[in-house]
Amino acid sequence: MRSTAHIKIKKINAGKQTEVDDELAVEEPLEIQLGWQDASGYEQKTISVTMRTPGHDADLATGFLFTEGILQHIDQIKHILAQPTRILVTLAPGALPQLQQAERNFFTSSSCGVCGKTGIDAIKTKPPFSQEPDGLVLPAGLFYGMQQSLQQKQVVFETTGGLHAAALFDTEGTCSLLREDVGRHNAVDKVIGAAFQNRQLPLQQHILLLSGRAGFELIQKAVMAGIQVIAAVGAPSSLAAALAKEHDVTLIGFLRQDRFNIYTGEQRINI
Repeated sequence: MRSTAHIKIKKINAGKQTEVDDELAVEEPLEIQLGWQDASGYEQKTISVTMRTPGHDADLATGFLFTEGILQHIDQIKHILAQPTRILVTLAPGALPQLQQAERNFFTSSSCGVCGKTGIDAIKTKPPFSQEPDGLVLPAGLFYGMQQSLQQKQVVFETTGGLHAAALFDTEGTCSLLREDVGRHNAVDKVIGAAFQNRQLPLQQHILLLSGRAGFELIQKAVMAGIQVIAAVGAPSSLAAALAKEHDVTLIGFLRQDRFNIYTGEQRINI
């Protein structure tokens, strides 16, 4: 599946017009469907239609189903069938989805996953992992090279300038997983979905790095995956900071090569 598209554009510079080739990030719909067997027979339902950049669709679907609280464990999944604009996740015998956890409309834009929620009570999801003291303390210098490492690994962003990225770093500062997407919440779902399928959850000994701002939903997805440290190149929102504080998450913003701001959970950072 292609993640970029080539088009002809008019470039204007100092009043002069030039026709050049340009490369854009692809944005296409993906229908996430869930199939399962219950007492009344086989059920199949569209859970969401999200605008995304094609690629790692199985990660996106499984990450979405997990962070929405619909699925709790990889063993609940029997099979994943991926097609260009549709993905069907079929559950194992006896596994039932928690659909009441995801009161969404069918359409989710690439810019905001929360926008599809049907009510205020549907915004929050309950983390599946118990919140225990992690004892994690990280040197401040560990974070300084992360932004540069992220930029070096953002292959599609380099050619289009139009994608968000989410990456997992270990406690030594090494990037172990990165995903890109036109939707920042999709990029996080892709990362968490990959870890979900690899049985790596909870991610208590990992750092989530975001290429842009840290909004409420991104923090919530990270909390669902057991992530205790989140760093963002951009700013957090007030609601994101409040949620991070509620769940004792270390939240860093405005990360640069030599500085950053700590909004919550400063006990994990050794200056």
